[in-house]
Amino acid sequence: MALTSTHVKALTFDTGGTILDWHTGFRNAFARVGAKHGFDRDWTKLANELRRRSLGLSINMGEHTIPEYNHDDSHRTALAEIIKENGLESFTPSDRRSIWWDAPHSLEVWPDFTEVLPKLRENYICTSFTILSYRMIIDTAKKNSLVWDAVLSCEGIGKYKPLPESYQTVSKLLRLEPSECCMVACHNFDLDAAKSSGFKTAFVRRPNEWGSAGPPDPEPNPQHDIIANDFPDLARQLGILIN
Repeated sequence: MALTSTHVKALTFDTGGTILDWHTGFRNAFARVGAKHGFDRDWTKLANELRRRSLGLSINMGEHTIPEYNHDDSHRTALAEIIKENGLESFTPSDRRSIWWDAPHSLEVWPDFTEVLPKLRENYICTSFTILSYRMIIDTAKKNSLVWDAVLSCEGIGKYKPLPESYQTVSKLLRLEPSECCMVACHNFDLDAAKSSGFKTAFVRRPNEWGSAGPPDPEPNPQHDIIANDFPDLARQLGILIN
């Protein structure tokens, strides 16, 4: 059965990677600072390593204790490790902040999402549901002129994806049954956890999320309710016409 607003009331969007192009932002920030110091490194590789490590620090936070940091802190901690391991200690505090704070707070949105979000909002509650910090979502929304119906960060929930409590809390905050929510993401681990919590799921392909390296899980798991090539395709599968 096709998903429609009769069955699903809210679309909850993963934001880092699915909506925002983190790889280009981090790579360019590394390259700018590296050029300032005369360093030649594989900035694409280091950008992906920063992403990988910061995710590792954030996912499942709150499982046993109250989180003591947010995803901004994960970026800062992961960057400090990468700098030490790659002989980049001459990066100044300002240089470092431009990578772990300025870059993620000014990420560009993937261009296919901008025109689709207003159309989706005509039919669904559209909320950012993310491990990113509140401030990251606020800053990137302002930069890219994104209008969310709500911003639900795991920072405020106190349980980070893919813990089931994070999805359960989101449906409760929206006053909806889990089955009335559809998680939209380009990551199977997020969607699989959402489906286990009763959400519908929509996989949107992001082949360039990790740059030339390609995404770790490019192929969607077949149990997702929607598999879309991009956001206009997602809208069409939801029965929404995009010019």
